[in-house]
Amino acid sequence: MKSIQLLIISLFLSFGSVASGQPIRFQTSSVSFTDKKDNGSWNEWSDFVNAKVLITLDPKKDLIMINSSEVQSFKIKAYGEITDNEDVNIVPFECVDNKFSKCNILIITKKKENNRVQFYITYNEVKFVYNIYPVK
Repeated sequence: MKSIQLLIISLFLSFGSVASGQPIRFQTSSVSFTDKKDNGSWNEWSDFVNAKVLITLDPKKDLIMINSSEVQSFKIKAYGEITDNEDVNIVPFECVDNKFSKCNILIITKKKENNRVQFYITYNEVKFVYNIYPVK
């Protein structure tokens, strides 16, 4: 429970809001992806393409939802340790998606890039990144 409270406070401090325990919603503006090469290293990220979907983080239900054409749900299995320094704020989650595949999700605020926020989903063979902003 303490981890959830710390997460909520950290997220809201990143966005200048007051922590309330309510679901946190983000709107995406674009998405990019990469996949693994045969040698285990990652390919270059694809160009960003427009993507307007809603992402909801519900800490009370330990659930993250991406409302794309095919709704993706991620059950939060563990909250990682938050990293907060002068460059970035990183909020990590260990998750299982609605197809029972394990993945890691990061919400990263890049402080030196005008507080740009990105939402990363990392599987064993593929990664996605969404540029996001909070919905008010």
